[in-house]
Amino acid sequence: MKVLVTDPIADAGLERLRDAGHEVETAYDVEGDALLSAVSDANGLIVRSGTDVTAEVFEAAPDLVIVGRAGIGVDNIDIESATEHGVIVANAPEGNVRAAAEHTVAMAFASARSIPQAHARLKDGEWAKGDYLGTELNGKTLGIVGLGRVGQEVAKKLHSLGMDLVAYDPYISEDRAEQLGAELVELDECLDRGDFLTVHTPLTPETENLIGEEELAQLEGGYLVNCARGGVVDEDALAEAVEEGVLAGAAVDVFADEPVSPDNPLLDVEDAIVTPHLGASTEAAQENVATSTADQVVAAFEEEPVVNALNAPSIDESAFPRVEPYIGLAETAGKIATQLLDQRIDSIEVHYEGDIAEEDVELVTASAQKGVFQPLEWQVNAVNAPQIAEERGVEVTESKTRQTEDFQSLVRVTVSGDDESISVEGTLFADEDPRIVRVDDYRIDAIPHGHMLVARNEDVPGVIGFIGTVLGDHEVNIAGMFNAREAHGGEALTVYTLDAEVPDEAKEALEADERIIEARYIELNGAE
Repeated sequence: MKVLVTDPIADAGLERLRDAGHEVETAYDVEGDALLSAVSDANGLIVRSGTDVTAEVFEAAPDLVIVGRAGIGVDNIDIESATEHGVIVANAPEGNVRAAAEHTVAMAFASARSIPQAHARLKDGEWAKGDYLGTELNGKTLGIVGLGRVGQEVAKKLHSLGMDLVAYDPYISEDRAEQLGAELVELDECLDRGDFLTVHTPLTPETENLIGEEELAQLEGGYLVNCARGGVVDEDALAEAVEEGVLAGAAVDVFADEPVSPDNPLLDVEDAIVTPHLGASTEAAQENVATSTADQVVAAFEEEPVVNALNAPSIDESAFPRVEPYIGLAETAGKIATQLLDQRIDSIEVHYEGDIAEEDVELVTASAQKGVFQPLEWQVNAVNAPQIAEERGVEVTESKTRQTEDFQSLVRVTVSGDDESISVEGTLFADEDPRIVRVDDYRIDAIPHGHMLVARNEDVPGVIGFIGTVLGDHEVNIAGMFNAREAHGGEALTVYTLDAEVPDEAKEALEADERIIEARYIELNGAE
């Protein structure tokens, strides 16, 4: 597999990819047509904040499996387009958490004690001791906007230094905030009560300019620290608030446009400390995010869990071995069911029984949807299958029961159309050997194979022999046969696993016989 790296990452990450047997190409600072050309044959793409991964990039990269962001923020990646193209987007949120949190704490202290300003004047020969009366953090209230990984780490560090904590985050529970020593409040109260405000949210349409002129006025007399993402705080409003004394100071590490423009107003405000996006710039952090991203790219190539996938079903690594065998089984059941239904699909139900019902099966359910849609879509996988279902108006339901009659675990995929539904059940035998054990009401024991023929016929002598003769006449060898019937003399269903595709002439010959109700060829794309 080929991995294109368009922003510099630590050598440890590149070596991790090469050690796994993958080709690594570095093309730093490419953009426009050069980027589209470079990514055209890539299977993996690793970026930082310098590369914009747009819809055009995904259009130009038909073989792309994963985009790895060596860091946290992914506002430079079009995740919606990635999902449409079935490309995993994963970040490395843990690798630089400590570094970003430490930089936040350092910026808070630097702003409160005017350290950079005093340093600069002393370097210029001024002993300006009397000009700086600092603020202690101990006993003050810290307002935290966003209690994600970095926000939580900052909370721990500054709470231990004697600060009281209030936090605004609509996506975290009160119990978790309480564990961190923080009181969960609305944004207005967070601003009103905070002596210091630190921002730790991603940049989204909802958070863009979240902190503007009105919000800064509520923080009157306080300090603002932003080491999260540029654009969350209105930079013009912040510069004005500090310049006019509404705020005592500010410390900013990130900007809406980077590299920052020389005419950015924050650069001219003495009490606004600025650094050039250094939050993750430690040796340890750079190595951590590089290796973490590389590991996720390797996992995606090997169809293993991508633990920090942002647009794909994920699963804990420890649970994956128990779930993995059912991923292919569910996909196969979905493929068989949809090809047997042969009409517009309105709904998909995935049902789990037995031990598998105890597990996190989100990835298995997505794989069942992949199987259903794969005969209908040019490019579908577990990443975009749920989106395809939503776009098509197909209702997807998942159900579980711990009880099962005949097997330790069972997966059933049911697809329904306007007036018909088909259910296909599968299980695993010893050594994780997949079996299709039921099609609707017919109990069978079929080994899923690349080419299959499912025939429904009258349960009378000579039919199976006739089918075998027709297939033989068309040079289609039968690898296996699995037969079931409703009752003696009623209808029977037989599943044939074959070594080759059934030609149209053979299917026509079979269905021309009045004893055969239906003969349906199933293509599993060589799946075994």
